[in-house]
Amino acid sequence: MKTNTVMDKSRLLDTVKNKLLDKIRKFEKLIEDTRTSNNDTKSSMGDKYETGREMLQQEINNLQRQLNEALNQKTLLQKMSTETFGKVQNGALVETDKGLFYIAVSVGEIIFHNQKVMTVSGESPLAKAMAGLIAGQSFSLNNTSQNIKHIW
Repeated sequence: MKTNTVMDKSRLLDTVKNKLLDKIRKFEKLIEDTRTSNNDTKSSMGDKYETGREMLQQEINNLQRQLNEALNQKTLLQKMSTETFGKVQNGALVETDKGLFYIAVSVGEIIFHNQKVMTVSGESPLAKAMAGLIAGQSFSLNNTSQNIKHIW
């Protein structure tokens, strides 16, 4: 991203929130569909198929865990600042010579202002490697060096 581009971090944050909300809705739908499937199994198959029902219940538990994680991420995003930072920290948009990284929650790659932005959790190895650095500094992760060009 060109450094003369004014970053609208509130829009970026909204984009990340919307992607996370889509993820939450998908988990809720999967849980609902799996529960419906589990209920159908209970009523039509009897005790002979307890193993299948238990597997469905484990799938529901797994989906519920992922949903809870996404809901925790949503709470974190609601507290996220859109101010500009002088160093890498949660809420910072960081431009390196390898790409753009938004330190918030991990929802994958998003397109923002026609640029690819990789969203990463503040707990990710990448965010930890950059934490506290300022523009002009370098860091290395997995034998790859990156130079921080700009921080918003």
